[in-house]
Amino acid sequence: MAQDAVNRWYAPALMMFGPPDDDSPNSKQSMAWNIKRFSNDELRSRFVGMMVEQVRVLGLTLPDDQIRFNEDTKKWEHGPLDWDEFHEVLAGRGPCNAQRLERRRAAHDEGAWVREAAAAYAAKQSAKQKEYAA
Repeated sequence: MAQDAVNRWYAPALMMFGPPDDDSPNSKQSMAWNIKRFSNDELRSRFVGMMVEQVRVLGLTLPDDQIRFNEDTKKWEHGPLDWDEFHEVLAGRGPCNAQRLERRRAAHDEGAWVREAAAAYAAKQSAKQKEYAA
């Protein structure tokens, strides 16, 4: 199960830091204004460096056949990411989007009684306030 989770979440976890610095429209400005201390690529690199060691200790592997340690920079470098998938997910066309929307609709429908009860209670309280005011 742990290996399956690593396989599923490796790329999305790296993408959560945002697009590559060259493709990030706000990253440079955020760095200039000191909103961010590190670039997307630097944060991603740090994360990979921590993850490689943790995965190794757990006896798991990363689903990246191009990951390597750069002797010059003394940092781990990951292989390319599928940024097309990232943009599809952001646009609401990700692999789990239909499933997520269906679960949201079901939760909304199943919670209708709570909203109805809250509205009835609010109406009752409002009627009491009007009664006391009169």
